[in-house]
Amino acid sequence: MAKQHQASGLDRALRVFSDVRAGEGTSALLLSLNCGLILAAYYIIKPLRDGLVLAEYSAEIKSYLQVANVLALAVIVPLYGRLTDSVPRRRLINVVTYIFIGLLGLFTLMGLAGLPLGIAFFIYGSVFAVMIVAQFWSFANDIYRREEGERLFPIIAFGASLGGALGATFAGQIIEPLGLYIPMALAAVVLFIQLQITNYVDKRERAVREAHLPDIKSTATIAASGLMPAPKSLDELEEMAAIEKAIFEAKERGDDVQEPEQGSGQSAFALVWHTRYLLLICLLVMLLNWVNTNGEFILGKVIETAAAEAIASGTTQLSEGAFIGSFYANFYAVVNVVGLLVQLFLTSRIVKFAGVHRAVMILPIISMGVYTIMAFIPVLAAVRWSKTAENATDYSLNNTVRNMLFLPTTREQKYKGKQVSDSFFHRAGDVMSSATVFIGSSVLALGTTAFALINLGLVAVWLIIAVAIGRAYSELVETGQPPPTRRKSVAHPFASGT
Repeated sequence: MAKQHQASGLDRALRVFSDVRAGEGTSALLLSLNCGLILAAYYIIKPLRDGLVLAEYSAEIKSYLQVANVLALAVIVPLYGRLTDSVPRRRLINVVTYIFIGLLGLFTLMGLAGLPLGIAFFIYGSVFAVMIVAQFWSFANDIYRREEGERLFPIIAFGASLGGALGATFAGQIIEPLGLYIPMALAAVVLFIQLQITNYVDKRERAVREAHLPDIKSTATIAASGLMPAPKSLDELEEMAAIEKAIFEAKERGDDVQEPEQGSGQSAFALVWHTRYLLLICLLVMLLNWVNTNGEFILGKVIETAAAEAIASGTTQLSEGAFIGSFYANFYAVVNVVGLLVQLFLTSRIVKFAGVHRAVMILPIISMGVYTIMAFIPVLAAVRWSKTAENATDYSLNNTVRNMLFLPTTREQKYKGKQVSDSFFHRAGDVMSSATVFIGSSVLALGTTAFALINLGLVAVWLIIAVAIGRAYSELVETGQPPPTRRKSVAHPFASGT
């Protein structure tokens, strides 16, 4: 049984932002800090990534590398899935994070030695951005039960918003005096610090939530996906049989016995393909990123036109580059501020009163209005404020709700499925957008109105998928069962715990 806590001052202080109950504040705040440090590291890496590839190559090469990102993830994600079947969750997180830390050190040395690394570091940064963040949210989903996650994820996600803003500001201040390579080492230090927080939270939560489980059944021993190690001796076989008998007898008595779910041993992509709920989430992520990236292209075209008109009419004394740069600086500042306010004061309340099943539909509904405005009122002011509403909602409410969708899934689905959706399908959305822009601009010579109409069609499909996911989420909550798969387990005989 979980130890009873009295509400601390921290618990009570956090209730301003969400429904934090006794004993929950410390871990929620640590996970928020953890998430913030990951995003801070990414926003240090991101300008280095873009700066190196543009300095060594060109914007066209940068665009083409989106395909390389997807191909890299097509190889890496299945390997990650195999690792989740082999090691416990803490070791999984440590191994993967230390690989990324070690590569940062290697890139630092290569850069200082004058070796070209633009393409390699661009792919590294793009993979890092999706894999490490997805892994963090898999861990958070693994720790919290559904009801807890719906209450506490808004606080945790606030760390991502704040960490991203601080990381980008910090990067802007250190690149000029330190160059492009020393900041890589600083990002590695940030990653190392956040990893220690992860390890502490894992130990802390396991001590509370798994005190009733023997070591052989705890997350310290079983694989991150839920696979139990096959017995290596007769003694281990007898121990497992005794544990299963004790658990069975406890359930027969009506005791509240909780134990980790057992994994199937399927590959990451096979698991998604055979699980309708996970496949819907993957399609939602791809369409979200496809629409959003198309929208950024539309915004860029409108800004270019506005800059040229302002210079021609004499209403600005700025150069075209300065006009556009000033616009984006103000735009991102407003988006970040609005996103932070929505995350702090609205997200938890919207989830509480509307529910996850309805909240997942809010962004596509907003996007429907955004691209209707862009199609029929393609002027800078209208496009700017509609895109501000879309981006701010995406970075706050939608980001939180999207991570909540994995709360009712199994441990295996959390670790494998989330990497497929948030890594591979996220980057696939980038590729689809690049193809749309290339064909629309170079082949069909479409204008901004046509691109907005294309986005309206994509948003309509996105909304249909969001409705289907919302219904599926409600069914999972009602039944208390994880999403079913259409394929039987391929794990070893002892993986079922029988």
